[in-house]
Amino acid sequence: MAIAKAERLMNLALCLLGTRRPLSKRELRGSIEAYMEATGEDAFNRMFERDKDDLRELGLVIETVENLDGDTGYLARRDSNRLPAITLDAEEAAALGLAAKVWQQARLAGAASGALQKLRAAGMPEAEDSYDSQASALEPRIPVHEAAFEPLMLACRDRRPVVFDYRKANAARPETRHVEPWTLECWRGHWYLAGWDRDRGAERVFRLSRITGKVRSRAGAFTAPVPDVVTVRETVESWAGETATRSARIRLRAGSGYPLRSRAQSVQAGPDGWDELEIPYGHGLDAWLVEFGPDVVVLEPADLRADVVERLRAVAKG
Repeated sequence: MAIAKAERLMNLALCLLGTRRPLSKRELRGSIEAYMEATGEDAFNRMFERDKDDLRELGLVIETVENLDGDTGYLARRDSNRLPAITLDAEEAAALGLAAKVWQQARLAGAASGALQKLRAAGMPEAEDSYDSQASALEPRIPVHEAAFEPLMLACRDRRPVVFDYRKANAARPETRHVEPWTLECWRGHWYLAGWDRDRGAERVFRLSRITGKVRSRAGAFTAPVPDVVTVRETVESWAGETATRSARIRLRAGSGYPLRSRAQSVQAGPDGWDELEIPYGHGLDAWLVEFGPDVVVLEPADLRADVVERLRAVAKG
């Protein structure tokens, strides 16, 4: 549905930009396939008026002209819709080039590269590479390996409800979730989706790597309001113990668990190849510790140890 509307808007814009005289509704309906297929004059008029308003909202200047016969015509003059010259300094050009490189692993890489080429052709200065060949290995990248990323990104953009199977860290089997997606955010190398869980009637955050199977789109509008600011990172951080007020003691195998070591409040090296760490403890820390498998042993508190053991048993059951 979103693709069909985008194609219809593009066809209407091309018709209005490609004519030297105003075109009437009748002429536009006979030129655009989607308008031809509209059932009835009222349906066509509603569709045309919405499309015209959408194009104007996107910045297209559409003139309304009445001819000698009193008929109304529509025209988008090219001189009124010509973009101004691009004036970017070297720092702005470098920022755009860096942004394009960030998405190298995503399917957006082609679009980012193409957009960069068009900007350069339009006069954007070529940014000098301030990195030598050895330092280029440190270029920032956003890893996108999950198949769910692209359909969820499009669903967030188009405000389309989705359905997917999701397996929680402590669950043996995935369960179906009906979600109104709000936004995606990358945190600690993992992608998360924030949205409204229809089954639970509450906001939820989902880790994309735990989505199994395909993401299916559903028709219809959102049933819950979308917040002005979606705090995905704050929600995930609270689940991962970033806002913890307690401490936990764990044993960590030497040479492993560097993310845990970076957050440790204290580290004591042991003689048996295991180190003892004190780390902040908050809701969701058990799920994070499970990711390190046999390299982590929880010493205290007892409730955290029990939660980790329960999650590991659920994973073992498969």
